[in-house]
Amino acid sequence: MIKKISEYLSTIIDKLYSKNESTKINKKVLHTILKNELSSKLKDNEQEILFGCGCFWGAEKGFWRLPGIISTAVGYAGGEKENPSYRDVCSGLTGHTEVVRVVWNNNEIDISDLLKLFWECHDPTQGNRQGNDSGSQYRSAIYASNKNQLDKAIESKNSYQNELQKNGFGEITTEISINKKFYFAEEYHQQYLAKPGSRPYCSAMPTKVEFKNFNGANFKLNKTVWSYYDWDINHCILRGDNSPIKSIS
Repeated sequence: MIKKISEYLSTIIDKLYSKNESTKINKKVLHTILKNELSSKLKDNEQEILFGCGCFWGAEKGFWRLPGIISTAVGYAGGEKENPSYRDVCSGLTGHTEVVRVVWNNNEIDISDLLKLFWECHDPTQGNRQGNDSGSQYRSAIYASNKNQLDKAIESKNSYQNELQKNGFGEITTEISINKKFYFAEEYHQQYLAKPGSRPYCSAMPTKVEFKNFNGANFKLNKTVWSYYDWDINHCILRGDNSPIKSIS
């Protein structure tokens, strides 16, 4: 029965997404906005982390605009299947969620700043859903690449949970783990919202609850940067410019 359901879902997805759209990145690809190679090796002053905030199109744009970001890329993580395609992940049977790989310069921005954007840019209490998008592939997630990141992610979650409860929200459902394998999504998904003819879509439903502080925080960005993100505006990410925000010392 399960096999039949899987085959049926695969047939449906095949009709929705053409075979051409399942091509994986297998060449040097530059970030559409930041112009750095998506798969470059990390330098000594750089770190990476994976964030799942619903549909990865809008989430990626939110992160690439922050000062100090070296590169962003969208892909899949947290599942079982090796090298999944978008079609595979959309079936909901691979266990992956849509994520954004964020690479940043430690000297210019801290993980604390990234966590602030992560918690504020979507609703982390919605389980296997974000806005109109439903399914395990849209679940909220943080996949750290080292113990320090993991500890800070957990501390930030505990802090934001308190703020959410004060404002009538339920339990955070964000999956927090470490060292999950990242698979690049197909090239047409990369920096999708910055490409000509892209469909201006973002499923994120921010709670509008401010993320304030947590044990071990070391924020480096000033308030001017955060003024570019106004969660009171419907689909704020779509309204903003594609260009990176310039940091003001």
